[in-house]
Amino acid sequence: MVSSNLPFVVAYQPGDGWDALGDPTRRAIVACLAERPRAVGELAEVLPVSRPAVSQHLRVLKDAGLVTDRAAGTRRVYRLNPAGVAALRDQLDTYWNRALKGFQDAAEQPTEE
Repeated sequence: MVSSNLPFVVAYQPGDGWDALGDPTRRAIVACLAERPRAVGELAEVLPVSRPAVSQHLRVLKDAGLVTDRAAGTRRVYRLNPAGVAALRDQLDTYWNRALKGFQDAAEQPTEE
């Protein structure tokens, strides 16, 4: 029996690339698309999930700005969105630079003897 007074928890915020990449299947999709653009069927052939599941994952990645799609006859071909991936890289660069600065500051502190 399910309680009707459970709190609502938002599991995914559209547009957040980091949350979108938190799922291993979506990371696998991104890895496949890094090789070359692919249709849903092509992705489903190499992943251990169904075509409908791949479509759902692609929707999340598209909402997060990490992939784009275009019509190719009766199917849609997905590819990585360079702007979305660049935005994630910029954030990582910012985190990395802050970490290096913190390390440098700690290393330059005079030692007490």
